[in-house]
Amino acid sequence: MTIGLFDDSQDGRRPREPLAEGAVLLVRFAKSMEMELAAALDAIIGAAPFRHMMTPGGFRMSVAMTNCGQAGWVTDARGYRYDPIDPETGRPWPPLPPSFLDLAARAAKEAGYGGFVPDSCLINRYEPGSRLSLHQDRNERDFSAPIVSVSLGLPATFLFGGAQRSDRPRRIRLEHGDIAVWGGPSRLAFHGVAQLEDGHHPIFGGRRINLTFRKAL
Repeated sequence: MTIGLFDDSQDGRRPREPLAEGAVLLVRFAKSMEMELAAALDAIIGAAPFRHMMTPGGFRMSVAMTNCGQAGWVTDARGYRYDPIDPETGRPWPPLPPSFLDLAARAAKEAGYGGFVPDSCLINRYEPGSRLSLHQDRNERDFSAPIVSVSLGLPATFLFGGAQRSDRPRRIRLEHGDIAVWGGPSRLAFHGVAQLEDGHHPIFGGRRINLTFRKAL
């Protein structure tokens, strides 16, 4: 069952929903910035296009990815890592736009993690049928900083588990503009995204875009 806390708002969701100790969902927190974020995304994608990366085991990921910031998350035959250079263009990743930095800092502060300054943003593009299996964000050097994850476009089912892959994950519906923030006791929680269903969003079309802000270096 997809979880949700209910109140008298139009869609039955509170502005702030706890997910676990140290983890919270900020409902529609990014919606007021949707056009600014979309414009910044267009500029990033123009400099560093989306691509389907390969896992170290040789599997093509169903989710298309790109990055911005001081370092970008990449995966290939050499493994998972952060790299300051885009391997496809041979150039540094585009810088983090001011709108991205502002949103990530405000969301982290709202979730109880003041002073968050990300240096990397992984940008995932989901299309119907794509999914992301359970995993931990553990390639970063400092686990004291939270993860800030912004959902744009089509709704998705976020899988949020525990410290072990075998822990049964909770299923949380993410709508356009929602931001999930986790850190502290939940920093290394396993998480993923269930297979995306068909749909259409007035700004992002038949896609879901996810911005994941991290302190990587």
